[in-house]
Amino acid sequence: MPEVIESPLELTHFQLPEAVHARLQLLLDRQDAGESLTPLEQKEAEGLVELAEFLPLLHLRSPRVAK
Repeated sequence: MPEVIESPLELTHFQLPEAVHARLQLLLDRQDAGESLTPLEQKEAEGLVELAEFLPLLHLRSPRVAK
């Protein structure tokens, strides 16, 4: 049986800080413009995208955690 991990309520409301979001947008805009990212920038962008995609999952869980 899978184990249920409870998320602290305050974590479910976490959002990317504005500067982090701006950095991600800059990297994605550069990539969309055809500019090559360095390997380090590519890893950074991938990690930030993964985090940005994960946050909505926490928000979906928040009503269940609050109960």
